[in-house]
Amino acid sequence: MYSIGKLCREFNLSRSTLLYYDTIGLLTASERTRVNYRQYSEEDKKRLGKICAFREAGVPLNQIKDIFDTGGMDESNILERRLNKLNEEIRYLRLQQKLIVEMLKGKTPTDRKMLMDSQTFVSILKSAGLDDETLNYLHVQFEKNSPDSHQFFLEFLGLADEEIKHIRGCCQQEERRA
Repeated sequence: MYSIGKLCREFNLSRSTLLYYDTIGLLTASERTRVNYRQYSEEDKKRLGKICAFREAGVPLNQIKDIFDTGGMDESNILERRLNKLNEEIRYLRLQQKLIVEMLKGKTPTDRKMLMDSQTFVSILKSAGLDDETLNYLHVQFEKNSPDSHQFFLEFLGLADEEIKHIRGCCQQEERRA
């Protein structure tokens, strides 16, 4: 059995956090001592580990509770929604990044960090031994398996919108032929 203090130290949580989890029904101690101290079982400890993992992934407590309350049936749905939200946030951050780069064009700050351009990235891949056919195959697979991520990646490389449309269109045509 584990005391509240031991679990707090092991998971680097405050005592009030565990008490709050108890209050909302997320993690309840399996037993109480004669003097009413909480005692947590090995199963409770595993559950707390899962709670911490979901929290690290940014899943809200009420949704974590839903996952446990449904025996994990909602887990994929909740995680997919979280992933979509993260993708939206990343897209927004990339847009901000792109806007800042555009605003900085023409200015010459001494320590300017820019996006990696496509030519540099391609030259790195070619120096690693990839040829044009393999690079094309990678684009096609990227587009097929994760079109949104492919879009984000092409934007990250600083490609113009028309060039991105062209690359993605070619990938889609190639995929239809396969």
